[in-house]
Amino acid sequence: VQFVESGGGTVQAGGSLRLSCRTSGFTFSNYAIGWFRQAPGKEREGVSCISGGDGATDYAESVKGRFTISSDNAKNTVYLEMRSLKPDDTGVYFCGAEIKAYHGGRYYYYGCHDIDYWGKGIQVTVSS
Repeated sequence: VQFVESGGGTVQAGGSLRLSCRTSGFTFSNYAIGWFRQAPGKEREGVSCISGGDGATDYAESVKGRFTISSDNAKNTVYLEMRSLKPDDTGVYFCGAEIKAYHGGRYYYYGCHDIDYWGKGIQVTVSS
């Protein structure tokens, strides 16, 4: 399993960034893929999650209306479009994947709660 995260950097408050997470080594449509972040001195927190294949999404309250998660199933890639960035959005952003629940021959999406695989993370810094 591999993740290639890109798109991080430094931006002024109010600016935008687009993160990408290119995945390989697992069946994309059987997994939920999420973005998480960790600020200095704080625990890692969930930002957004998307169901591989059907595109169902979830967002943390703190980013609703500002961040958009999307995926390109053909490229096994998940994107996080971040707008109206705030200094509180600063942190290391991680991509993670969790296998969906499997019942009766089908996979079901329940969000990102117990990540199986993690990327190395990418720095996002929002200056005031």
